[in-house]
Amino acid sequence: MPGRLPIAMQLFRPGERVAVAVSGGADSVALLRALYQARQEAGLVLQVAHFHHGLRGAEADADAAFVHELAGLLGLPFFESSGDTAARAKSSGESVEEAARNLRYDFFHQLLGRGDADVVATAHTQDDQAETVLLKFLRGAWTEGLGGISPVIQVSEGRGRIVRPLLEVRRSQVEQYLNECNQPWRDDSTNAEIHFTRNRLRHELMPQLRAFNPNLDEQMARLASIARGEESHWQAEMEKLLPKVLLEGRPVRGGGRAVATSPAEKSVVLDLAQLSAWDVAVQRRILRAAARRLGRALDFFSTARLLELLEARSGAKAPLGDGLLAERTARELRLTLADPSPKKSELAEVVCPVPGESWAPEFGLRVVATAGEATSENFAILRVWKPGDRVRLRHTLKEQKVKEALQRLHAGAEEKSRWPVLLWEQRIVWMQGVEVQPTAGDPAFQVTRLS
Repeated sequence: MPGRLPIAMQLFRPGERVAVAVSGGADSVALLRALYQARQEAGLVLQVAHFHHGLRGAEADADAAFVHELAGLLGLPFFESSGDTAARAKSSGESVEEAARNLRYDFFHQLLGRGDADVVATAHTQDDQAETVLLKFLRGAWTEGLGGISPVIQVSEGRGRIVRPLLEVRRSQVEQYLNECNQPWRDDSTNAEIHFTRNRLRHELMPQLRAFNPNLDEQMARLASIARGEESHWQAEMEKLLPKVLLEGRPVRGGGRAVATSPAEKSVVLDLAQLSAWDVAVQRRILRAAARRLGRALDFFSTARLLELLEARSGAKAPLGDGLLAERTARELRLTLADPSPKKSELAEVVCPVPGESWAPEFGLRVVATAGEATSENFAILRVWKPGDRVRLRHTLKEQKVKEALQRLHAGAEEKSRWPVLLWEQRIVWMQGVEVQPTAGDPAFQVTRLS
C-alpha cells in the first residue's frame, strides 16, 4: 500500500471542483494520484486538465494520449486544449518558454472563467521553487521576485484560484511515491536540453550548490516564504504611507495645485519633505510604489538614479527609460509618463558583451550570450532595424529584407518602426518575432523579455 505525499490540503475547501493540471510528467502525475487518494476524505471533485503546446511532435501527442488514458482509468472528466507556441513566440517576441507558460495559463483561466472548475492545481515542487528563486536572484530580482512561486494565485474578478500543493515536496519524494504506486509517467526530452536557462541551472548549477549545502532547496524555499511575507507587509504599509507622500497636480502661482490638462500626460508627484523624512529602505519602497501607479516597474539602477535625484539641485531631470521621466523641483519629485512608447529615434544602440548578460530596459529585453568560436568581435549590438537591413530566416536559402519579413507579422506600423534586431559581426542573428537561421561557430544568444 503506497504512502501519502505531504501535499498542502489546506489549500482546498470541501466541495470544490479541482482541475488538476497534468502534463504527463512525474510531478503532475503524482499530484493527480495523491489528490485522487485524498479526494473522498477532503470532499473534492476532481478533473484532469492537459494543454498541448504544439511542440515536440509525436512525443507531445503521446503525452496527451497518456494523460487522457490515465484520466479514463481514474474515471475523471478530461479537459484538453492546445496552442501554437512557436507562432505565439514569433508574433509576441516572447521566448518559447514564456509563450508556452502564457498559453497554458490562458487555458487555466478559461477553465475558471467558464465555471468548469473552482480551482486549478499545478504540480510545482520544492525543487522548482528553489530553481525559480535562484534564477530570479541571478537576474537581479527585488524582494517580490525572491518570493518565487506563490502557493496561491487569486484569479481576478473572483473567478477562482490557482494553487500549488506540492511546494513543500521534493522531486525525489515524488518519484518514490510513484514507484510505490507502480504508476508510470512520461519524460519530456526537452528537460535535458541545457540551452534552456532553467535546464542549465537545474543540471549544472544546482548540483554544485548542493555540494556546499545539501539542504539548499529547503533553504531557498524558506527564503521565498520570508520574501513573500515581507512583500505582503510592505504592500499593506505602502497603502497607508503613499497617500501621505503623494501630491495632486502641479503647483500654481499664488498657491494651490492644478490638475494636469494634457490627456497624454500621466504623472505622480512626491513631497520631498515627506519623502526625505524616511530612511533609504523606505524611500526605495515609496519610489517603486509611485512608479507602479504609472504602470512601470523600476529596476535597481532607475531606483538608485531617483535616490541621487533627491540630493540634486532643483531643475535636475533623469530619463528612466520606458517613457518615464523624473524631475526634481525645490519641494517636489515628479515622475511623468508622457509617452509610454518611445519613438524609433529615441532608442539607442545597446552594446551586448559576448559572452555575458545585458539588460536593455529601453527595449524591454534581456540578452544572454555564450561564446562561440574565436573571433575578432567580443560584443553584439541590439538596435532598431534600419532600411537596407537583411536577415536570413530559418530554413531559407538566402537573405531577405527585414522590411519584407516585417510585412508578414501582425503588428502596427508604429510598432514595426521600433522592431529590435541583434547584430553579430554585422549580421542579424536575432530578430523579434521570427526565427533566424543560425551560423556555425556563432555565439548562442538568448533574448527574453524583462519581467
